[in-house]
Amino acid sequence: MKLISWNIDSLNAALTGESPRALLSRAVIDRLVSEDADIIAIQETKLSATGPTKKHLETILSYFPNYLHVWRSSVEPARKGYAGTMFLYKQTLNPVVTFPEIGAPTTMDSEGRIITLEFEDFFVTQVYTPNAGDGLRRLADRQEWDIKYADYLTQLDAQKPVLATGDYNVAHKEIDLANPSSNRRSAGFTDEERAGFTALLEKGFTDTFRHLHGDLPNVYTWWAQRSKTSKMNNTGWRIDYWLTSNRIADKVLKSEMIDSGARQDHTPILLEIDL
Repeated sequence: MKLISWNIDSLNAALTGESPRALLSRAVIDRLVSEDADIIAIQETKLSATGPTKKHLETILSYFPNYLHVWRSSVEPARKGYAGTMFLYKQTLNPVVTFPEIGAPTTMDSEGRIITLEFEDFFVTQVYTPNAGDGLRRLADRQEWDIKYADYLTQLDAQKPVLATGDYNVAHKEIDLANPSSNRRSAGFTDEERAGFTALLEKGFTDTFRHLHGDLPNVYTWWAQRSKTSKMNNTGWRIDYWLTSNRIADKVLKSEMIDSGARQDHTPILLEIDL
């Protein structure tokens, strides 16, 4: 089975925009088409509460004609056009789809952050983890989210093995970002967020990239758009992950990044697993 995850940073912009960035985004979509994955997880769709428009669906179908889709958007009382997730999966698959709420604080459960696909022998679940925010204003809520999310994955894992992916908004260790020393109190690299990710893994999950590649340095999934040279200089962060239940980690064949060319922000990540 081949699976891909990507924080697209606005599905509408990627599908309908005409800016240079939109063209770069569509080049990435072309690459995803060529990968012919069984399942594609998409985060930060930024769609309205009513989901993709007719034009969006027509465009998606033109790229992925043999796929079905499910989506989840941010709804009131959460912000409009915020966060959001989507799965594309081949028509030959027949998952049971759920849109879990985990008892998260504030409006986080209303922000469209988790979708889960249940198959006969395993789960595939994606997450768009809340950012701790400017000035770490949401850090306390983020810490509570991390606890609730870890509990949710543990509940899934008690039933059958789990493949979990998404933008986790945390660089776990110093090797996972280019400039750890200057980012100690930056959102995504605080001690609190890193400890939350450690606690998640300790509940029985494997970071598949590190499992296969060990301490391979200078490999990232995100480069800041606000810095024009971030990708050119590879001053990135690894904040997107494919996790698996420990008991199936040795079935992973590939866990790697898909080249997104000159496009900054997130790059897609690939998992191949023999289930």
